[in-house]
Amino acid sequence: MILTVTLNPSIDVAYPLEHLAIDTVNRVKNVRKTAGGKGLNVSRVIHQLHHDILATGFIGGYFGQWLQHQLDIEGIQHEFLSIHAETRSSIAILHDQGNQTEILEAGPFITKPDADKFLMHFDQLLTQADSVTISGSLPQGLPETYYTLLIAHAQHQNVPVLLDTSGATLRHALEAPLKPKLIKPNDEELGGLLKHHVDKTDFNALKQDLQAPIFSDVEWIVVSLGAQGAFAKHGDKFYHAVIPKINVVNPVGSGDATLAGLAISIHDNQSDETILKTAMTTGMLNTMQAETGFVDPAQFQPYFDQVTIEPY
Repeated sequence: MILTVTLNPSIDVAYPLEHLAIDTVNRVKNVRKTAGGKGLNVSRVIHQLHHDILATGFIGGYFGQWLQHQLDIEGIQHEFLSIHAETRSSIAILHDQGNQTEILEAGPFITKPDADKFLMHFDQLLTQADSVTISGSLPQGLPETYYTLLIAHAQHQNVPVLLDTSGATLRHALEAPLKPKLIKPNDEELGGLLKHHVDKTDFNALKQDLQAPIFSDVEWIVVSLGAQGAFAKHGDKFYHAVIPKINVVNPVGSGDATLAGLAISIHDNQSDETILKTAMTTGMLNTMQAETGFVDPAQFQPYFDQVTIEPY
């Protein structure tokens, strides 16, 4: 079973508009509301591809009840830690031919007692887990090292962690004694870690970048390259994953879907080629859907067959 961690889940609200008018009324006919947050997008894709998954994180208030109800409707198993503070909402306004304006609430403030309770809750769930995904930013109140704590707790139970975060939380995780099994930065996030500009078109330079000391003992590094696919390091091997041209409907959540593909195929002990092809396929399939964190399993094999993996 794959355990997915979303510490700051949200109700994701999408408002499609032909044109966003400022300082006046905008009326929306078709509104989409989903149980969201990066980790829940990961959860949904894993579930849609028929793998066992258990979602966890902090949940609270009426919005939290609604979110859990939506997961129940979708058949996604979950065991959240309940808190008093209200779960947040995140609004995406899709407007003017492909533009997207987002309004993101910060989310609840997590108290020290609740943070400590979650560590005990997490330890209990780890007894059921074969692997863990951790996604997104930390909610207010938690220290920047909180993901590092979760990784250490998982490692002590011999459960590998696939981490998708950025900034200080990612740096702390890489500087800690116990590392995540996988990280999935984009070129900007990679540049932030290395403190220099990263040219995602220069694969020789990327190969050198991924051998920097900060990445020591991280088994997998998958660098997202957008339409160019991904550049990956597994141990001492390097790959360029090449994807076909596709019709992009909604790119939001494609990174989460990619992590879901990585989690599924690594969990199943697949080959490097299959792991990367699966991840690229799930990422592509998400961009072809209007809803965030959704894939069409019927389209998996045709697009999987179009992905090529080039050793580098």
